[in-house]
Amino acid sequence: MKKILITRRLLRSCEDKAKELFDANFNLNDELYSQKKLIEMSTGCDGILSALTDKLDAETINQLPESVKIISNFAVGFGNIDLEAAKKRGIAVTNTPDVLTDATAEIGVLLILGACRRASEGIEKAREGGWVWSADMLIGKQLTGTRLGILGMGRIGQKIAKIAKSLGMIIHYHNRSKLSEEKEQGATYHDNLNDLMKVSDVLSVCCPASKETINLINKDTLELLPKGAVVTNVARGDIIEDEALIDALERRKVYAVGLDVYKNEPNLNPGYLKHKSAFILPHLGSATKETRTAMANLAIDNMDEFFKTGDCKNKVN
Repeated sequence: MKKILITRRLLRSCEDKAKELFDANFNLNDELYSQKKLIEMSTGCDGILSALTDKLDAETINQLPESVKIISNFAVGFGNIDLEAAKKRGIAVTNTPDVLTDATAEIGVLLILGACRRASEGIEKAREGGWVWSADMLIGKQLTGTRLGILGMGRIGQKIAKIAKSLGMIIHYHNRSKLSEEKEQGATYHDNLNDLMKVSDVLSVCCPASKETINLINKDTLELLPKGAVVTNVARGDIIEDEALIDALERRKVYAVGLDVYKNEPNLNPGYLKHKSAFILPHLGSATKETRTAMANLAIDNMDEFFKTGDCKNKVN
């Protein structure tokens, strides 16, 4: 039986499944492993089931035991893993695509609604109590007829588009390539980011994280937005230049933001906390029982398939 390290706690049913298939070394206290601790705990292991909180950079990967042949990431992406370093060591890397589309898209729509309708301010006022209703109390932005710009029209972007369209929004998008008419669902394609920004009353960042997308939303691109636009991010924090977005908020170039992901999370830029118009969540994109179960089971299945065949359909290197 192959021995694996599971770096973070999983839901009980998923841990039970792992026990049936592997000699599993669990993180009973769900602590965040340091680089040194992760390397130590992986001694004698054939594989590691990692989480986004594990920073598997080149330095860490180069010190992993020779026995480790696969890193199965409990996430749709793999921004926490140095793929090139893993490849050089002959370590396969897998992820969990597809299974979190619906849950993440739901959070994406929540961010749009929360930012446009001043949900953070409304929650605060309701908790304080004693408010006096008035015709202009917490006036927000209505979605009907608003142009939604989707940066990254993959599975999640397409699902957000479908829901947003039902709310009366007009969909625009930028992708590396134009989608088929069936997948576009009537959306307007822009072959460059600048053109998308110019027509985005609401911008929804959904593109995968990569070296090319770091700070893609920055001072220059934000200036192209219509004045009073709303910016939301359900992808990865590295895509947005925080200082530029916070400055745009302060200047009212940007009306509000809706964020679920951040650079250096959980240590988000404190500038966001100063703004009532910032609707912020603690990375809840996949946080439903159904989705977290499906993600963990897929990460486990990836490892099982790899050990049995030497390959698996979700292998990224």
